[in-house]
Amino acid sequence: MTDHYSSDLHQFSVRQLGEGLATKQFSSVELTQHYLQRIAALDPQLNSYVTVTGELALAQAQAADQARGAGHAGALSGIPLAHKDIFCTQGIKTTAGSRMLGDPKNPFIAPYNATVVQKCLDAGLVTLGKVNMDEFAMGSTNEKSFFGATKNPWDTNRVPGGSSGGSAAAVAADLAPFATGTDTGGSIRQPAAFCGLTGIKPTYGRVSRFGMIAYASSFDQAGPMARSAEDCAYLLNVMAGHDAKDSTSVDLPAEDYVAQLTQVDDLNQPLKGLRIGLPKQYFDSPALDPEVKACIEDSLKQLESQGAILVSIDLNTADYVISTYYLLAPAEASSNLSRYDGVRYGYRCENPTDLTDLYQRSRSEGFGDEVQRRILIGTYALSAGYYDAYYVKAQKVRRLIQQDFLKAFSQVDVIAGPTTPETAGIISIKLDPVLEYLSDLFTVGANLAGLPAISVPVGLDEKNLPVGLQLIGNYWSEGQLLSIAHHYQQQTNWHLQRPPVAKQSLTQENV
Repeated sequence: MTDHYSSDLHQFSVRQLGEGLATKQFSSVELTQHYLQRIAALDPQLNSYVTVTGELALAQAQAADQARGAGHAGALSGIPLAHKDIFCTQGIKTTAGSRMLGDPKNPFIAPYNATVVQKCLDAGLVTLGKVNMDEFAMGSTNEKSFFGATKNPWDTNRVPGGSSGGSAAAVAADLAPFATGTDTGGSIRQPAAFCGLTGIKPTYGRVSRFGMIAYASSFDQAGPMARSAEDCAYLLNVMAGHDAKDSTSVDLPAEDYVAQLTQVDDLNQPLKGLRIGLPKQYFDSPALDPEVKACIEDSLKQLESQGAILVSIDLNTADYVISTYYLLAPAEASSNLSRYDGVRYGYRCENPTDLTDLYQRSRSEGFGDEVQRRILIGTYALSAGYYDAYYVKAQKVRRLIQQDFLKAFSQVDVIAGPTTPETAGIISIKLDPVLEYLSDLFTVGANLAGLPAISVPVGLDEKNLPVGLQLIGNYWSEGQLLSIAHHYQQQTNWHLQRPPVAKQSLTQENV
C-alpha cells in the first residue's frame, strides 16, 4: 500500500473501498488508520467528532481483516463510518450533544447498542467515533451542542446545518466515508444540502428507532449521509428493516437499494416517463434565495433531459407546515424529555436542598436554552387550557398536510424543490430562533406526513457554498428516490466536489 500521508483512500466511493478490500489492495486496518490520521489532523478545525474511538476502531478493523481472510466478509466488512451521537453505543458515551447526558463528571454510557448501531456492527462496519449534533437534535445549525459549534468544511465561519451537522461535516471533509444521521424536521437533508452531500430520510418506520434517543417520537427517523446516492444505498441496505424492539417499525422486508439504482428500461433516458411535481408554493416562496432557485432549476433541466416530465402542482397546506411542526414536535419533546430529572441517570445538580430543587436545577443546568424553549412551548401546548386549541388542532392540520401530499402523488411520482431556502449561514449564537425555524420551511412537510425524502447536491452559489435539491417520494419509495439521484449523479459531478478543508494535505507534522 502507498504511504498513509499521500494516500487518496478518502476519495474512494464506498463501492471502491469494498472492492479494494476484497482484492487486498489495502486492509481494513490501513484504511481505518488513514481515516483516524485525517481526523486527528483536520477535525480540530471543524469540531465534528465528540468521541473518537481509535482503539476500538482498529480492533474492529483487525477483526474484519481476519473475517475476510477466513472467507466470512460481507460487502461492507472493514469500511469505517461515524455515528451521530444520538445512537446508544454499548461501552461508549452517548451524549445527544447535551450536558444532560455528556457532563464530563458523569457521562451516560449505554449498556446496549441501538439497533442501527448493532446492524452496522453485524455488517462488519468499523466505528470511527460519535459525531457532534444540536442538543437532543433540536436545531438547524449545530450551534446548540454542549460541545460547541461544528464548522462547515466549505467555510469554517459558517454552520454545517443541523441537527446532524457533525455527520455532514465529517463526511464532507473526508473524515468518514459515510455516517448515520437522524431527521425529525430536516436534520439529515438540511445539513446534507449545506455541506454538499446526499442524505435520505426514509419513510417513517423503515429504520428502527430502538436505542435512538427520542426528540419527537412520531417524527424521528434515522437515515444515511454520504457523498453519493450509491453510497447512501449501501448504508441504507444495512440500516433498513423491521425491528420487533420498535413498535413503530413496519414489518416490511427491506429492499436491496443498491440493486435498484440501475433498474431502468432505457439507459439513454433512465427517467423516461417519470412525472416530477413542482409545487408553486416552494418556487414562489419569498424566502427562496434567487441563486438557490437558479441551481434547482438547472438540476430540473438535467432531470428533464433524462426523460422526466415536469408538472406544476399545488401543495395548499405548505404555509402551515412550520407552525404545525413547531407545535407538535415540542409537545412530544416535552413528554420525552421529562425523564431527565436528575434521579436515575443523566446530569444531577450538586447538593439539592429538596426534591423540587433537584428537579429544577438538574433540568435548568442540564438542558441548554433551545431545549428549554421547546420544552416550555410543548408543555404550554399540552396544558389543560390550551390542549384543544393548539395540540389537537395541530394534529388535525397534520392530517390535512398528509392528505395534500397524497393528492399530489395521484398526479405525479415524486415532488421536487429546494432543500433549504438559502445556503449555509454565518455562525452566530444569537440568531433569532424563529428565523432558524424558517430554514426548515421545505423539509418539515415530509416529516409531518411520514414520507421519504432525499437531498442531492446540485450546484454552488456565488459564495462557493453547496445547494441541495430535495426529492420527496410516496411511502416506501426510497429505492426510487435513490435511483433518481443516482442517475442525476451519473451525469453531473456536484457530489464529487470537495470543500477546502478536505483538500488540505496531511503531513507527518500535522497528524
